[in-house]
Amino acid sequence: MSGSPDLRPLVLVVDDTPENLYLMRTVLKDTYRTRLANTGEAALELAAEVPGPDLILLDVMMPGLDGYEVLARLKADPATADIPVIFLTACTGDAEEEKGLSLGAADFLTKPINPPIVLARVRNHILVKRAHDFLKDRNQYLNAEIERRTKEIHVIQDVTIMAMASLAETRDNETGYHIKRTQWYVKELAMKLRDHPRFREVLNDEGVDLMFKSAPLHDIGKIGIPDHILLKPGRFTPEEFEIMKRHTTIGRDAIRAAEARLNVPNSFLRFAREIAYCHQEKWDGTGYPQGLRGEAIPVSARLMAVADVYDALISPRVYKPPFSHEEAVRIIREGAGSHFDPDVAAAFEAVSFRFREIASHFTDQPVPDGIESLKH
Repeated sequence: MSGSPDLRPLVLVVDDTPENLYLMRTVLKDTYRTRLANTGEAALELAAEVPGPDLILLDVMMPGLDGYEVLARLKADPATADIPVIFLTACTGDAEEEKGLSLGAADFLTKPINPPIVLARVRNHILVKRAHDFLKDRNQYLNAEIERRTKEIHVIQDVTIMAMASLAETRDNETGYHIKRTQWYVKELAMKLRDHPRFREVLNDEGVDLMFKSAPLHDIGKIGIPDHILLKPGRFTPEEFEIMKRHTTIGRDAIRAAEARLNVPNSFLRFAREIAYCHQEKWDGTGYPQGLRGEAIPVSARLMAVADVYDALISPRVYKPPFSHEEAVRIIREGAGSHFDPDVAAAFEAVSFRFREIASHFTDQPVPDGIESLKH
């Protein structure tokens, strides 16, 4: 139809001899669109135009920039690097052909040219380029789709965890900002310990991210504790404390049930399960619910133990006033090797100033969402 765009492949022909340019254009004109250049400099300019050529036929021996230099510059530019280049040459030596191929030439055609051979070679290399472009575009699409779905999965993880954590908040009016504070405390400890030989395997990028997300679920089991105990305005009796201790097992079981529905082995909730079940364990084995000792306590739970105790110490309760930051640091230091993993306690002391900043930011009075000032 008149006025329709010409969608035939575009071939750039480069030769310093007008007769050769005319001949090549005559050979190609029925099947391809053509651009013509009589110098290497002009060839580079035409190759960089948009849309670029689908293929370049390039004379080797030219004044100024010869074919080898033009090819080298084409390959050095990401915009033209993928354009197939077929050398046109009167030379028939192996050395010239080897040099051209080593620079990235797709093929060689010797002069005088054989038109059917030229057309066949051009067709084949354009088909190869189109296949390459298709795969490249498909890979870019697949990479973009993987990135999109990964972000979607992360959002689902965040929503799942925060929805579960909100259950604990509805049962205990003291947990809201406690959850936020301990979440950031855990991240500070994880970042401090990530290069430590005892922790680096667990505290990789994924591990730190998942622990930060999972920390809000450490008290999820409190949803199963009766109100008369959970909301009691005073200290527990020994019998009440035994019931309160069950929140660790209740929390673990609730997260296990969620994992079973996900039907994914080693799910993103694995750290949440560890933290909920084991954050009341003590380094010397005197904690609960299992009485785990030392390295048997998961790393995530060891970090949460420090975070949870620090926040409990500095927070007011009906049965005690808040401790000062300095007093809380002293108590945790003295608990190293008994209540706490000594290396985690040492890391806490090194970043304790950050704990104070986080506590100040997330006070028990409403504050704006976000924590930009606390980011590294």
